[in-house]
Amino acid sequence: MKIYGDIMKPYSILIIMLVALTSCATPLAPTPTESPRPTQTFKPAPTETLTPIPTATPAPTFTPAPTVPPLPTFSGDPVFIGAGDIVDCFNAWSEKTAAIIEKTQGIVFTTGDNAYDSGSPDQFKNCYDKSWGKFKDRTKPSLGNHDYGTLGASGYFNYFGAVAGDRLKGYYSYDLGAWHIVVVNSNCIERNRCNENSDQVKWLREDLNAHPAKCTLAYWHHPLYTAGTYKGQGQFMQTIWQTLYDAGADVVVNGHDHNYQRYAPQDANGKLDKEKGIREFVVGTGGKDLYNIPQPIANLEAFNVATFGVIKFTLRAASYEWQFIPVEGQTFKDEGKDNCH
Repeated sequence: MKIYGDIMKPYSILIIMLVALTSCATPLAPTPTESPRPTQTFKPAPTETLTPIPTATPAPTFTPAPTVPPLPTFSGDPVFIGAGDIVDCFNAWSEKTAAIIEKTQGIVFTTGDNAYDSGSPDQFKNCYDKSWGKFKDRTKPSLGNHDYGTLGASGYFNYFGAVAGDRLKGYYSYDLGAWHIVVVNSNCIERNRCNENSDQVKWLREDLNAHPAKCTLAYWHHPLYTAGTYKGQGQFMQTIWQTLYDAGADVVVNGHDHNYQRYAPQDANGKLDKEKGIREFVVGTGGKDLYNIPQPIANLEAFNVATFGVIKFTLRAASYEWQFIPVEGQTFKDEGKDNCH
């Protein structure tokens, strides 16, 4: 038994030590329970609002230029009748010159300053329309400085419409029988219309080249040659005259000086030229107050400062005739004829 006790003694000691250690040990903490992960809330992606592609703006529609109505036709050789410096709302002379035209079949022209004092819409409506407006459908007008008394000559262009040409130009041309007719805008301060490199002079050259007629007549407001109030003030028209001269033009008709003047054929420098020169008529006798002529100048063949009236041309195939017709009660007359170049 002693032997057994000796054998078991170490084991007993070991068991005692294990018990002691077990009793002294810190009890193990329970394994913590894992907290549940929060549920992740996903926000839906915002709905993308698509901006619609803007509808393309359609290309602007260009309104074609108004159609110029055809000129009325008359039997026989064309008759071309008119004057300049016409309607003054405060006198009745334009009604008397209109009475001459009413009795005459033919195409009517004006050499500017159609409605005084500023070419306003009211002056065209209330004054011009009641006299020379009676034959508006057969009138081919031109611009004067008083027509520009209203901005852009809008009264003039609105009244006459397409027949007056492009309102940014004021010049145009047409044919009348065997003749080519050119309407020039002599208000040259507006956009330098009359110098060598101006659009108008370029157009004039092209127009004359495209219309090599036997006979050519041009009309505008400011005369290159005049013995009247505006003597020496029309030199800005020299390039226009030279261009017409080079093309063989025959006749020029002007206004601005309120009287009647007829010149022998001459060149752009005022030199008599019976072979190629252009004959000029100043006919500012349409109705506005008349001006004096202090002293005649070279090549002036006939003039009158006291008679209202119109000039009538008969345009034949290779020649022309002219006749100044006074208003009723006045007596001055001038008439003649000449051949085209």
